Amino acid sequence: MVLEVGVHAVAELRTGGRSRIRLTSDLGRPLEISQEAGHRLVGGAQGTVTVHLTHDLPVGQGFGTSAAGATATALAVARVVGRSRSDAVEVAHLSDLFGGGGLGGVAAILGGGLEVRVRPGIPPWGRVIHRLFRPSLLVGVVGEAIPSSRILSNPRAIQRLQEAAEGLDRLGSRPSVEAFFELSERFTDRAGLASASVRAVVRALRRRGAWAAQAMFGQSFFALPRTPTARRAVMPWLERARLPVVELHASRSGARILPSIGR
Repeated sequence: MVLEVGVHAVAELRTGGRSRIRLTSDLGRPLEISQEAGHRLVGGAQGTVTVHLTHDLPVGQGFGTSAAGATATALAVARVVGRSRSDAVEVAHLSDLFGGGGLGGVAAILGGGLEVRVRPGIPPWGRVIHRLFRPSLLVGVVGEAIPSSRILSNPRAIQRLQEAAEGLDRLGSRPSVEAFFELSERFTDRAGLASASVRAVVRALRRRGAWAAQAMFGQSFFALPRTPTARRAVMPWLERARLPVVELHASRSGARILPSIGR
C-alpha cells in the first residue's frame, strides 16, 4: 500500500569547490541509505549539494521509510545536478537493496494506491501493478523499531518469510481490497514476526470486525473496519486501550518532485 505520507527532501546546489553532499534530517542521526543514494548521484557536480529530509512516519516500523528517503533524496539531488529521473530511481533502488532497507520498496512507491509487484526490480526490468485504493487505513505503532537489516540478514527469518508468502502471487490476478487484506492477515499469522503486543492488538481488532495485520517489519499494525458497525466498535476500543492511531489514505500518485520552497 502506497500511503499519502512519506519522506520529503529539499536539495540545493552551492557551486564552487569539490563535489560533495551534506545530508541532514529531522531525526538527527545518520541515514546511511539516503546518504549513499545522494553520494552516487552527485558525481562530478562542481560544488556542495545540501539535502534535508523530513519524515512523516517513524523509521524502522515497516512503513518503507528507507525506500522513501532514498527515493526522495535521489530525485531531489538528480534535479539540482541535472541527472535523469531514471538515474535517480535506479540509484535509490540499489542503495535501499544493498543497504539492507528492503527488497523493493522503491519500485512500489513509483506509483500510488494498492501495488502488486509482479516481477522484481524497477522498470523496465520489474513490473508493478497499481490500483486505486479509496478506503482510509488505521495505522498505529505499539513498540520499538525493528531494523529491516536484522531480519533480511537472518537466513532462518528469510526461509520463514518465503514459506509464509506461499499463495501471495494470486493477489496479482485479482488485486482487490478484500484479497489484499485476507493475504496480509494470513502472511502476518504465518510469518511469526509480530511481537506479543502487535498480536494482541491485531486479534482485538479482528474480533471487532476489522481486517488487521502487521506492517512489515515493524512493531506496528494497519487495519480497516469492514463495516460501519465494525468502525463503531473499533474506534472506542482504540481510545480505551490508549492506542494512538492515525487515519491515512493511499496516495493517488507515486514519488514526485514538488514545487520549489522559497528560493
